[in-house]
Amino acid sequence: MKTLITLVACLAAGSVCADDRPQYQLTVLRGLGGTSSIGNSINNRGWVAGRSNLSDNQTRHATLWRGGVLTDLATLGGPNSAVLWPVKNVRGVVTGITQTSEPDPRLESWSCGTFFPAATRIGFRCVGFRWQNGVMTPLPTLRDGFHGFATGTNNLLRTVGWTEDGVVDTTCVAPQVYRFRAVIWGPDGRIERELLPADEDDTSTAATAINDRGQVVGISGICDQAVGRFSAIRMVLWEKDKMTVIPAFGGVAWNTPAAINERGDVVGFANASAADAGNTNFRAFHWRKGESTRPLPALPGHVTSSAAGVNDRRQIVGQSCSPEGDCRAVLWEGCDVEDLNEMVDDNSVVLTSAKDIDDHGRITGQGRDVATGELVAFIAIPLIR
Repeated sequence: MKTLITLVACLAAGSVCADDRPQYQLTVLRGLGGTSSIGNSINNRGWVAGRSNLSDNQTRHATLWRGGVLTDLATLGGPNSAVLWPVKNVRGVVTGITQTSEPDPRLESWSCGTFFPAATRIGFRCVGFRWQNGVMTPLPTLRDGFHGFATGTNNLLRTVGWTEDGVVDTTCVAPQVYRFRAVIWGPDGRIERELLPADEDDTSTAATAINDRGQVVGISGICDQAVGRFSAIRMVLWEKDKMTVIPAFGGVAWNTPAAINERGDVVGFANASAADAGNTNFRAFHWRKGESTRPLPALPGHVTSSAAGVNDRRQIVGQSCSPEGDCRAVLWEGCDVEDLNEMVDDNSVVLTSAKDIDDHGRITGQGRDVATGELVAFIAIPLIR
């Protein structure tokens, strides 16, 4: 019966034959002079946003590529900034995180630290930002919160993310001190709403994506390290005044929705089972409200996977990795998984992760230059056949 249900779901989603799979023109996106860049977001205008190392490789800045032209979004006074999640709006608003010049007396790594170079990841306040027309604006934190983090902005100019709220939390792992809560910032940049935990034992929440229907997805758990793990005990959909817990695979950590499209499809990654505890053993998933969570297959011989982006055609992109840690950018359509490397017109770059896909099928992510070993951002544009 389970096999039959899966088959029906695949047919409904539109399984793709190998002969019908799209082919892509690959373009490497120039960075800021360092050896690592990545595209994490692409909207329907073809704007790619992400981050790029500066020439010292000790700092990195949020970046925006429009028509192949690179814009350095800079920072609010600190060494680092980045765009890390699919932003999706076509209003010209880019969303991410930035360090400020304000010192952090507690030296929390906070949620930002994982995404910045080790030499400069702590010691400064980190906040969410919105960038538009050349201006980066900080987003406020809850109450006495010090740090904040912004992920996405929809076309109604509502932004989601999370901030500390100044409450000392004993479930935090040092040097983290304060709990944090998911928030929605309104068009004026002020906090409109705080999104509460899904369980009475949870202390912290974080919002990772929002669509134009106002559906918000994210995580609920304890403070922990403020970076996934036990902060992501549960996956949550917040919709108006209702909260839905998205079923996972039984894992007790790293259950993370990464994106939601306008149809309400949610994709992300979740630990394979409770036996994984706080270790990482990710499986990509696709979920629709009222249905069970569907695992997405890895490439043959691979053991872990994660989904990062989904468009309104239900094309899903992400990553599939071998036991040795050799990872490939992948595209899921229906129940099929395809190695993006086998669909591009250029083999000078090994595509290691696909991070987002727009409604035209354009994909961005990161690859490794075969000749230099540098990590580069890319855009893959489907060819009309």
